[in-house]
Amino acid sequence: MSTATQHSHGAVPSSDAVPAQDRGERFASFDPSHFPVPQGREEEWRFTPLDRLHGLQDDTAAAGGKVVVEVLAPESVVVETVGRGDARLGTVGVPTDRVAANAFARVEHATVITVPAETELAEPVHVTMRGDGVAAAAYGHTFIDVLPFARATIVLDHVGSATFAENLEVRVGDQASLTLVCLQDWDTDSVHLSAQHLQVGRDARLIQVAVSLGGDVVRLSPVATFTGPGGDVELLGVFFTDAGQHHEHRLFVDHAHPNCRSYVNYKGALQGQGAHSVWIGDVLIRANATGTETYEINRNLLLTDGPRADSVPNLEIETGEVISAGHASVTGRLDDDQLFYLMARGISESEARRLVVHGFFAELRERIGVPVVSDRLQKALERELERTIAS
Repeated sequence: MSTATQHSHGAVPSSDAVPAQDRGERFASFDPSHFPVPQGREEEWRFTPLDRLHGLQDDTAAAGGKVVVEVLAPESVVVETVGRGDARLGTVGVPTDRVAANAFARVEHATVITVPAETELAEPVHVTMRGDGVAAAAYGHTFIDVLPFARATIVLDHVGSATFAENLEVRVGDQASLTLVCLQDWDTDSVHLSAQHLQVGRDARLIQVAVSLGGDVVRLSPVATFTGPGGDVELLGVFFTDAGQHHEHRLFVDHAHPNCRSYVNYKGALQGQGAHSVWIGDVLIRANATGTETYEINRNLLLTDGPRADSVPNLEIETGEVISAGHASVTGRLDDDQLFYLMARGISESEARRLVVHGFFAELRERIGVPVVSDRLQKALERELERTIAS
């Protein structure tokens, strides 16, 4: 049994506030006091379990938490630790909710990673963010600057235990290319809220892969914007949500320039009582974004009784001069026909389930393109499937 929907169609930090992007003209500000405390009735917070955020949403979080950042990068990459007053911070994106504004206001140091112009990295940059406990809140800020004509792969790996709110800013310069992997492999007690601003230049390309496996509550909010024509963005996601876990991915792609392309594909598997995933996919094609090509899809696979998957694709078009635009959402259980086909050929039910689930994720696992991450995802899927079979 499955449910499906498908539809297709032919600032600077010193400022108190700046006009928000569209999507309902959301307000944006660096000042937390400009935002009301979330109550759970707001559209952007209605799915999030506020009572499990350890006070990040209402300023009651205990101070003093720590997330240690370690960067392994080739010598050509410039890695800096800067203060909150660094002029680059806040130039790609401005907070649009109270948690992100608090993270911007309270963070003491930020990590800035710069890939010089015309540099092509043969090996990925690995950034490990390791938490040391959930009792107190930690705040982070990462700024990634890939200068024109550069090519790079960067892996952001979140591990350990933490109550963590962060801002991530990514700037991909004209005709540059970046593959960015955001891996959430936290311990089971962690809370992680990440506001992500992704800016793509003229004829530039960005592939972001979000892999959410661990944590108690994980909420990622990527916002992708274009600064010139010819930009190309792919937002890909893989999540495996266990009993009691909450994984939330809220995406927004803002097409404001001609001849740009975006593609969104998120796949998740859920198992156990209280497992909850949320996927919000918003795409806006503005009036001057002629020649746009865009498609977004979310697929959710329910492996047991008890999980809940909320999936909301939204597409707003202000011009008829687009190449293509569409969206889809599918939620269902393991396909009985596929299981029967495999079992009729002598494959056990447990092995048949493994094969179907691995096949479900195979497309995106191959797209990651970073062997160490693909291997970890493969092992994580095996661990999760062992739990499913054992139950």
